[in-house]
Amino acid sequence: MQKIILFLRGYPVRATGGNQMYSETAAEYGTDSYIHYVLDTYSQTLIRLCYTYVHNICDAEDITQDVLVALLKRGRPFDSPEHEKAWLLRTAMNKSKNYLKSGWVKRTVPLEDSDNSEADSDMAEKNQVMEAVLSLPEKYRTVIHLFYYNGYSINEISAIVGKKPATVGTLLARGRNLLKEMMIGGFDEDE
Repeated sequence: MQKIILFLRGYPVRATGGNQMYSETAAEYGTDSYIHYVLDTYSQTLIRLCYTYVHNICDAEDITQDVLVALLKRGRPFDSPEHEKAWLLRTAMNKSKNYLKSGWVKRTVPLEDSDNSEADSDMAEKNQVMEAVLSLPEKYRTVIHLFYYNGYSINEISAIVGKKPATVGTLLARGRNLLKEMMIGGFDEDE
């Protein structure tokens, strides 16, 4: 656990060695090099994905850490880098949903004067599109985030979220239409 905390604070790491299941830059599953490889490769993506669910950067970082702990507990290597990435993203989505369903979240009220609220509001002010995406219902928000922010294809998103490609395409189209209505509606009000 100490190594993860040190790495999350930004210590540079060079992944060495290799496993035939991974590219040359990846390390063998279960080693310190592998942990650093996963953190280098996926931590920011996981934090951003979790943030789309919980709308708080501190909670998103905590959930990401839980995902990484689950990876350590998993105990067996992945079949391919795609399987690894899909597992991490799916685990992050599930842990985010579980966090939102927890009694702790339902009984807490955010502090308006806290530093975290200011940071969250600054981020929302700087990016109206991201704010609009975050306001979408979960089913649209997830596919739009994976498609536009992470660059996945419809087939890849289908595998990650466990829906048919046609359903993912429909969710993307409907999500885009909702975003368009929000953005155009927002511009009409300003004029």
